[in-house]
Amino acid sequence: MTDAIDAKFHPRVFSGVQPTGNLHLGNYLGAIKRFVEMQDVCDCVYCVVDLHAITQPVSVWGGPKQLASNIREVTAAFLAAGIDPVRHIVFNQSRVPEHAELAWVFNCIARLGWMERMTQFKEKAGKDRERASLGLFAYPSLMAADILLYKATAVPVGEDQKQHLELTRDIAQKFNNDFAESIRDHGFGDAFFPMTAPLIHGPATRVMSLRDGAKKMSKSDPSDLSRINLTDDRDTIAQKLRKAKTDPEPLPSEPAGLEGRPEAQNLVGIYAALAGRTTADVLAEYGGAQFSGFKSALTDLAVDKLGPMGAEMKRLVADTTHVDGVLAAGAERAAAIARPVMDGVKDVVGFLR
Repeated sequence: MTDAIDAKFHPRVFSGVQPTGNLHLGNYLGAIKRFVEMQDVCDCVYCVVDLHAITQPVSVWGGPKQLASNIREVTAAFLAAGIDPVRHIVFNQSRVPEHAELAWVFNCIARLGWMERMTQFKEKAGKDRERASLGLFAYPSLMAADILLYKATAVPVGEDQKQHLELTRDIAQKFNNDFAESIRDHGFGDAFFPMTAPLIHGPATRVMSLRDGAKKMSKSDPSDLSRINLTDDRDTIAQKLRKAKTDPEPLPSEPAGLEGRPEAQNLVGIYAALAGRTTADVLAEYGGAQFSGFKSALTDLAVDKLGPMGAEMKRLVADTTHVDGVLAAGAERAAAIARPVMDGVKDVVGFLR
């Protein structure tokens, strides 16, 4: 995909963030920053996907109080980053029951073999697959419902989610094929659901650990120095970047020189994404320099970009009345789109309503 997002071809974009707590720089650069950029050219639906959060054991997502807190934290991150909940829709998934309703229809459309090929299920279930929840196995079907319930034509995703977008297209195509005659009879044309496109673009779509460039940045890493949390203050951000792992060689002058240097590639990608520049532009400026000087510049940039956002996040998390109001208002607007789509699905399938 290219960096440009053409509203003519992508009039509605859907994306969601799971409320697993402790949002970090990878969440921001890989998703939330892009949400902010897209809202100027597309009709955006941004969802806190809390139904997805409970597919893991309770010990993972923390129980009811922690889940509620995490939902508010993600919402606060959306708002602090610059998403406008008046111009666009911000809501939490469980408030709109049509998500779960359409997911069941898709469970009956999707094939077991499709789900078994999902690499993220294999990673999350680990060796003890028999103890994984049915929800974890089937959650790509719910993800497809999240997207297609709004007939979204595009979804911004990282490389690790691209497979799920391909499954979404497979489910949409099979629904359109299975019910082709009914779709036409009910006046929906040749296809009820669109073929949603993934939007994968720009630098740092996959942010890696500050301690190991071969591992993805993650909240589950035991070392807090491996990540920059969105609520970290300026001093903490500066400290973590100063301690970030590098290699002894100077920065190359061209992107090809980053091959085989995961830590260098990661830090340059982070700089490029925060600055809104290409990797080539960054290396043209800093190529030949030692890491000490580059890390100093990266620290200044990260503190300038992330410090104010973290402070605003903390303020919003404390203002639960405001955050809850945003979610409630967003859910009403989301439901106004979702209900007619679900009614159409029921008509096409043959349910009485």
